[in-house]
Amino acid sequence: MKGTARLRRRILSRDAEIAVLGQGYVGLSLACAAAEAGFHVTGIDPYRERTDALRQGTLAVPGVSETAYRAGFESGRLEFALAADAIESSDVIVVCVPTPVQDHSPDLSHIEAACKEVALRLRPGAMVILESTTYPGTTEEIVRPILESSALSAEHDFLLAYSPERIDPGNIAFDFRDVPRVVGGLTAEAAGAAALFYGQLVDQVVPVASCRSAELAKLLENAFRHVNIALVNEMAMLCHEMGIDAWEVIRAAASKPFGFMSFQPGPGVGGHCIPLDSTYLAWQIRRDAGHQFRILEQAEDINSQMPSYVVSRIVETLNDAGKSVRGAGILVLGVAYKADVGDIRESPALRIMQGLARRGARVSWSDPHVAEIPSAGMPALTRCELSLRALDAADIVALLTPHSAFDLAWIGQHASLVFDARNAFGANSPPTVVAL
Repeated sequence: MKGTARLRRRILSRDAEIAVLGQGYVGLSLACAAAEAGFHVTGIDPYRERTDALRQGTLAVPGVSETAYRAGFESGRLEFALAADAIESSDVIVVCVPTPVQDHSPDLSHIEAACKEVALRLRPGAMVILESTTYPGTTEEIVRPILESSALSAEHDFLLAYSPERIDPGNIAFDFRDVPRVVGGLTAEAAGAAALFYGQLVDQVVPVASCRSAELAKLLENAFRHVNIALVNEMAMLCHEMGIDAWEVIRAAASKPFGFMSFQPGPGVGGHCIPLDSTYLAWQIRRDAGHQFRILEQAEDINSQMPSYVVSRIVETLNDAGKSVRGAGILVLGVAYKADVGDIRESPALRIMQGLARRGARVSWSDPHVAEIPSAGMPALTRCELSLRALDAADIVALLTPHSAFDLAWIGQHASLVFDARNAFGANSPPTVVAL
């Protein structure tokens, strides 16, 4: 492509203008990292409330580093816009929009809409990178034709690449720079330029032969987690039936220094990645290969049953204490899908609360990271502050997401009965605590 040498020089000199479409936790994290690396970045998002807050210096996106956002905002290199006009002057345009699932099929409407905005403003010499998680072939079969509606060619006039996001909200062990980035390009030239760009933001870039390889690598990462979580979830159910401590079994297996990776049972899987990415892959295999990805679909089935299983275990725990679930006061601690984040997308806690409320329980909940939960399809639930009064009023406390803000020793001391869905209390839990 004409202009690739100029683009590479502008990336290396930090003169390249960056536009990031989508300012959820993926897009904003990337925008902050690029600003920290010295680039001028415009984060584009159509949600006015979010964009206005970010413009005013308020981090309105859960899962993003406050330090990274504050540094980018205060440097003046990080700006935000509702309209996509900044694309016209941008050298690198990164698409980080949602890819939800509708009726067990991928919904690419956000990608399509974003790419249409890019196509209207795309100029020769620019590079477009898709980061949104999707199925193999999306960059070439969906994104490319939309961008080429601009009358520009992805092989001659602009560069097109794919690099899957690898953000883990709430994980303070690895910051943005620590996590290697996989990069695949429509052409070798595109892959090289994209690798150069990400090389300014992270310590290691892993190039692959094509966009399709990069797209599939992301799905494999989360399918691996999905399958192994399903394995330990089913193991936990079997251990309960056999009267064996599942957590002791996992600890013992994890003592082997090779050939075993420890995963933990829980109330199910949530968030945007694991449950949805696996659906993408299973859907594509059925569509393109004409058969099931059996191990993955079995994993989906097991993990999707865990909220119902947790409900049955809470009911059983109440029964063992001589109490009925109907009319029982149940205090749920943690409704986000993982610890120390405020994201409730696909959270198994929501299904568990629904199941308990439908059995006649009086369900209340407390979560320091979540202000409200959607009411659609949910029985009336009461949000409360975690207090001695709340613990005294509960027949059982269901610890579903163990945020670090929860004082487990205090909860164990004052709660009359606790169901611990994550084994947060550990091996030395008080006798009033029942683990999954």
